[in-house]
Amino acid sequence: MRSIPPATVSRLPVYLRSLRDLPERQATCSSDQLAALAGVNSAQVRKDLSFLNPAGVRGVGYDVAGLSDLLRDALGLTHEYAVAIVGAGNLGSALANYRGFAGWGFEVVALFDSDPSKVGSEIAGREIEPMADLERVVADRGVAIAIIATPAEAAQEVADRLVAADVRSILNFAPASLRVPGNVAVRRVHLSTELQILTFHLKQLAGRRRLTSGLRQICAQVAASASCFSYRSRATMKMTKRMKDAAVSAIDGIFSWKALSPSRLAGLSPRGA
Repeated sequence: MRSIPPATVSRLPVYLRSLRDLPERQATCSSDQLAALAGVNSAQVRKDLSFLNPAGVRGVGYDVAGLSDLLRDALGLTHEYAVAIVGAGNLGSALANYRGFAGWGFEVVALFDSDPSKVGSEIAGREIEPMADLERVVADRGVAIAIIATPAEAAQEVADRLVAADVRSILNFAPASLRVPGNVAVRRVHLSTELQILTFHLKQLAGRRRLTSGLRQICAQVAASASCFSYRSRATMKMTKRMKDAAVSAIDGIFSWKALSPSRLAGLSPRGA
């Protein structure tokens, strides 16, 4: 298998989840259908899947079961993984209660917290254990992946202890950047960053709406100006019709979120008048 770019790797789980959302009896899936489910275009789907060499048939699509197996194999989902959650606060507790892990082969086998008042209590049937036992528990239960859900100031120390305990995959929910060796994979989930990205898109959408409103006003003025020339010569009336048609075309383009094309703008030129 060829080396898969990180951006493609990030989309493979989306494709796998999309295949699971298909009707149970559906045997094949086209790139167009998979693209619609995954929220990308079909060309991107075909490019991404080309790294896996799937047995797709033109006009038929991909075999759902076969493609699912390829994706699971590429993502390393051919066996179960033991997961430990460090931090049993609100976020850690919510993660411990999440039932979606098991369906993908992830089993939460340990839950740790430094607060003595929490140690010994249970969340989702799993007892909260003291941080003093972290290294022993990680080794005894074969923890492969750790989730850090601690305050930012504690995250680096926790990461250091996990790395020393031979954990090589960390999912970090703490609002802190972790320093780890090159042979340790870290994925950071920063909720406030995700919200800031959403506000960026909201700002862009607001700008588009203002542009649309402005262009509609301009097109309306063009149409109104064209009407005032209707008493002139036949040649001028031809120009008037072109201007009106161009205005209508432009408005149609705005409603479909398309920019004014050069050909539409050309309709506003007084050629042939």
